[in-house]
Amino acid sequence: MNKVIIAIVLSFCCFATQAQIGKSAQVNDVNRNVMSEAYWKIWNPEVQLTIDQNIEKNRKADAVLDLKEIPTGTIVKIEQLTHSFLFGGNIFLFGQLQTPEQNKLYEDTYGELFNAATIAFYWKTLESEQGKPRYETGSSYIFRRPPVDPVVNFCEKKGIMPKGHAIIYGSRSWGQPAWMPEDRKAMEFHFENHIKELAIRYGDRVKMWDVVNEPVDQANRGAMPDDYTYKTYKWAMQYFPSSVIFNINDIDLKSGLSYVRRYVEIARNMISRDVRIDNVGAQMHIFDPKEPLFIAKGGDLLTPQKINAVIDCLREIGRSIQVSEVTICAPDTTAIGKDIQAIIARNLYRYWFSDRDITGITWWNVVDGGAASGEPSYSGLYDKDMNKKPVYNVLDQLINNDWKTSFSTKIDKSGTLRFRGFKGHYRATWKGKKGKIQMLEFDVK
Repeated sequence: MNKVIIAIVLSFCCFATQAQIGKSAQVNDVNRNVMSEAYWKIWNPEVQLTIDQNIEKNRKADAVLDLKEIPTGTIVKIEQLTHSFLFGGNIFLFGQLQTPEQNKLYEDTYGELFNAATIAFYWKTLESEQGKPRYETGSSYIFRRPPVDPVVNFCEKKGIMPKGHAIIYGSRSWGQPAWMPEDRKAMEFHFENHIKELAIRYGDRVKMWDVVNEPVDQANRGAMPDDYTYKTYKWAMQYFPSSVIFNINDIDLKSGLSYVRRYVEIARNMISRDVRIDNVGAQMHIFDPKEPLFIAKGGDLLTPQKINAVIDCLREIGRSIQVSEVTICAPDTTAIGKDIQAIIARNLYRYWFSDRDITGITWWNVVDGGAASGEPSYSGLYDKDMNKKPVYNVLDQLINNDWKTSFSTKIDKSGTLRFRGFKGHYRATWKGKKGKIQMLEFDVK
């Protein structure tokens, strides 16, 4: 194969024009009829235009390929294979649906739609019986808590980014096993041993962890080791490979700024004490079916201005932000209810994707009826029979079409191919001598 030199150039500020944006800033008649005029005044054309401009500026980069050794006029196909941005879902129902066909559809979502998966490592159910962790196939059945080894193996096989959720959960009711002693000092031995065991077993196979989940609400967490957030990170830093990505996860984007400020203070305090935090997780749960109706009528629950105020506060931590848990329930199972869910999701995903500091979004419950007790039944991308809902199609259109770069072009006399594309991993394909297919993979970043 001829030598091909590739230069990847970092993106510069380049604002899309109204003509380039086209359909993005427009509202079709179906959407207009589903949502109120008050809703569309919030998500108006000016807001949509700004979102598109920010997507162009923040999510794309300029690539320069030196292809001088390829004959002039050769057609080169450029195809984006994956995103650098993480689009994920929790994978809590792995192998737990009613039929093999449904389980296969569920698995295919990871790879076809998502490039990341959040795996249920809740200690409470991972080691419900002391000394007998549920790692392997054949472990006892617990709803939404499949044995973790098969899920990790699946992610590796599919090239999916696995995230462990979570090493330590700052709540006794959700996080720690029932056998955990009540003495704070005695707990420390078990905490450190648990972290060490996970690190030895998985090394860098699980690429990312929520090291501590929800540390803010200390008043309602129950007894925990003193300064447990700091100690958990220090033990994780001691035992896990340095290549593993460490997250902290808490707050809802609907939270008041005083609560968000407490989260910022905790994270900044950890960093000031030489704790490694790579990403800051922020959740967004629309649990109450009345909430999407309120939003559809133009209620100010999740306006761009309110979301941005929370994100701006989180920026003070100085780390990348991930929208780590997203629940958008439909108000009901009617066609209009499903469309409301889809429209809310489309605008929120577009807004988050456009933000320069957000690097990932994770849908929380992929199938209707697959949520935890007390959470909404209609928050999935699929219904209970694994039929795709409108919200699935909306995300598929965004992730696999609107936000992917693919095209074919001819090499001109300069031998230089320039393009601006979404950041991610690419393949260039062309016919070489005697019609033999030549391929080259590269990154735009």
